[in-house]
Amino acid sequence: MTPAIRARRLLPAAMIVAVILGGGLALAVSLRTPVPGGAPVKPVPAARPDGTAAARSQAQPRVPQVNLAGLRWNDFYGVELPSSAAAGPRDTSGGLAAGFAHSPLGALLAAVNIGVRANAQWGPRIFTAVIRGHVTGPDAATLLVNCQAAYDQASQPAGVAGGAPLGGVDVAEQAFRWVAYTPAAAIIDLVSAGPGGQGAAVRASTRIQVIWDGGDWKVIAPPGGNWGNSATGLSSLRGYTLFPGQEGGR
Repeated sequence: MTPAIRARRLLPAAMIVAVILGGGLALAVSLRTPVPGGAPVKPVPAARPDGTAAARSQAQPRVPQVNLAGLRWNDFYGVELPSSAAAGPRDTSGGLAAGFAHSPLGALLAAVNIGVRANAQWGPRIFTAVIRGHVTGPDAATLLVNCQAAYDQASQPAGVAGGAPLGGVDVAEQAFRWVAYTPAAAIIDLVSAGPGGQGAAVRASTRIQVIWDGGDWKVIAPPGGNWGNSATGLSSLRGYTLFPGQEGGR
């Protein structure tokens, strides 16, 4: 992280509970700014692309192979987000992310880039446009309401006005694993890492679902419009694929 990024107002390590939509996502959830109706971080069952639960004893889904060698990393308020010249996002104007390739890599990059942006931390000018334009599903409206409520609750104590972001975060999108993929839909577990006590990294895995809709990938809002319902703490990266250059976390 560059000195300029470190100079920003960062969330203290003790306040980082789960890191999105997911991203979550980085889904940086502050202990002081809980999403209304939030539930504790808990394990998430396996799911099919249509969002219904699936028994783990069923046959393993087809796992795509993606080439990560050409990824570029771009700063987004302290979070390094991946992009690809071939797979997107091709449009990041206004803090948004759109224009992903209809491919496994495009689905992965959409899950990371959209999931992270659908977060109260970045302010309503970003999360409102992201959720209205790039998030779908029955809980999308609730996600927007929750993000606005969390932002309203946190902005005044933080001295933030005018819809500006609440501050930067010290978070890395570290790894991922495929749960399921078809050309129409995909499910990905995304690992985010932030600094914990005594220099150790704190990790969380957030399950993000995307669907191909209207010529682009869109994220399905988490259950109850709360990323905490799709996240679980993580103690091992076994079974996950590390993003190049992100192996050490933060």
